[in-house]
Amino acid sequence: MSIEEFGISVLTLMENAGWSVAKLARQMLGGTVEGKKICCLVGKGNNGGDGLVAVRCLRNWGAELVAILGGERGELREVPASELAMVDRMGVRVVGAEGAFGDAVLLIDALLGYGAKGDPREPTAGLIRRANASRIPILAVDVPSGLDATSGAVGDPCIRAKATVTFALPKTGFLNPSARGPTGELYVADISMPEPVYRRYSQEKSIFTRDTLFRVW
Repeated sequence: MSIEEFGISVLTLMENAGWSVAKLARQMLGGTVEGKKICCLVGKGNNGGDGLVAVRCLRNWGAELVAILGGERGELREVPASELAMVDRMGVRVVGAEGAFGDAVLLIDALLGYGAKGDPREPTAGLIRRANASRIPILAVDVPSGLDATSGAVGDPCIRAKATVTFALPKTGFLNPSARGPTGELYVADISMPEPVYRRYSQEKSIFTRDTLFRVW
């Protein structure tokens, strides 16, 4: 709605979303990321672009970053591909789906977004399974990969996140009790959606009058 009716670009929303992901990642790591290794699992769509913006921010804040692609470079959509080019120029290591997590202290799940339907397919599915098996804390971007954002149905496989940061308003799928396990702690972040968007979804005004990031549960 914001893109079509208000002319807010995908890139603007992506920048705001990625910065919020980075902010929560730093919070989860005790307030500083300097010298800490973080792996971002990157999908081909805008969710992956959000993750790559977070990579850029976290690198600027002193973290050691590795971007692990869930598919081939050529599969990335136009805007995420431009974000990937930027992190390339920053010297961030970019590897394929079989890339190792090593001594990472946090994984960022930016593989599949709210539009994904059905069970994840390979090689994304294998990357999800490895992330869960690693026991490294996972921060999911918008929704845990494998979780249906509308129904809350849990796919096979599905990321088991320590925390999830979603954008503007919680997705309806989070109301499904089955979504609680994969989601972990749920946060909502402001990405500059216009105030009429909130009214359309029965909110009298923006929910971010006091802070730009807050915990729902």
